[in-house]
Amino acid sequence: MTVALVGAGPGDPGLLTRRGAELLARAEVVVYDRLVASQLLQLAPDGAELIDVGKAAGAAATQQSITERLVDLGRAGRRVVRLKGGDPYVFGRGGEEAEALVAAGIEFEVVPGVSSAFAVPAAAGIPVTHRGMAGSVTVVTGTVGSGGSEVDWEALGRSGSTLVVLMGVAERSRITGALLAAGRPPVTPVAAVRWGTTDRQEVVRTTLDRLPEVELAAPVVIVIGPVAALDLRPGVPGSAGGVDSGSGATGA
Repeated sequence: MTVALVGAGPGDPGLLTRRGAELLARAEVVVYDRLVASQLLQLAPDGAELIDVGKAAGAAATQQSITERLVDLGRAGRRVVRLKGGDPYVFGRGGEEAEALVAAGIEFEVVPGVSSAFAVPAAAGIPVTHRGMAGSVTVVTGTVGSGGSEVDWEALGRSGSTLVVLMGVAERSRITGALLAAGRPPVTPVAAVRWGTTDRQEVVRTTLDRLPEVELAAPVVIVIGPVAALDLRPGVPGSAGGVDSGSGATGA
């Protein structure tokens, strides 16, 4: 295998798949994102080239430059692991990288990862579907990149589906306004989870109308819907735990 697009999981290094670990152990080059746990890079062999292409505000490699680098490395016959947070095909832009590799005729493999869309809520005690409360879940991005299509917030506001919003904390006021305008009740439970599945995890439980008041910096996964009031973590008294004021955080 020349290039492998590997999902690193949601943050906890223990959630990397066995196949991902196998490919890292024999990689010659690891091209990794900003949110990838540093422990995973230690799985690469001594002497492997580690290339940080993390996208952080003010200092980011462009997606085009990342894709071009993968193609160049693949053409050179290097054993490359493209290590991406979560799952490569869930808002990870792995599809764009795969398209470029196909166009260039480069052999590649996609290794699914545990998506933060489901793992992070679970780590906060929230089942995104729950009998009698939520029969469906919709995963959306809170940001729209160049050339992207806008999320239909009006339709989501009318639906009863659990909403899991990735990369949306900076747009929480806009998202709140759109959902309220579409008819979502102001008291709809909301949970915002920062650094989910890691030892830095923070959880804020609030309501939709108070979501703009939540002060958490990225990375944050936002869960909107009745299940967001649940807290099914071991050792936490009660199954619902109430709804926090929105100004505090409860550690996980």
